[in-house]
Amino acid sequence: MKKTIILLAALLLLGNNHPIKAQEMETFKQIFPQGEAFKSDNFTGNVWLGWLVEKEPVFNSSIANVTFEPGCRNNWHSHPGGQILLCTAGEGYYQEEGKPIQLLKPGDVVKIVPNIKHWHGATPTSWFSHISIESNPGAGPAVWMEPVTDEEYNNYQQTTRTE
Repeated sequence: MKKTIILLAALLLLGNNHPIKAQEMETFKQIFPQGEAFKSDNFTGNVWLGWLVEKEPVFNSSIANVTFEPGCRNNWHSHPGGQILLCTAGEGYYQEEGKPIQLLKPGDVVKIVPNIKHWHGATPTSWFSHISIESNPGAGPAVWMEPVTDEEYNNYQQTTRTE
């Protein structure tokens, strides 16, 4: 019993132990390839990016599977050509500036019109994956802004979902 308590205390002190995260990730089932770890100052936390369709002129869009670890989110940003999110696994958040945070679950679709300031990412307790479709990429790349503060991120107010 003492050894178990000591082991648990040691694990808690280690905090972000990557083998534990890897094990958690193995149990997070999603239908598209997770892709590679994506390092960017535009994210708080760890994120993975798996390109499904690279930007090219024939289909006029780029499509990627984006996977967020619990608590990870991107900075406030906008897309000159708009964006569509297809939620595929876990639970996430989406917020447009001046509006409440929306809880996202598999099957949810978010259509973001051009130039709307917003952010999205995982909830504090769940991995989250969505397909990101950048519509009209010729309009220009994402415009990245300030990070989402912890106060903003933790401001989710649970409401009754209407289906």
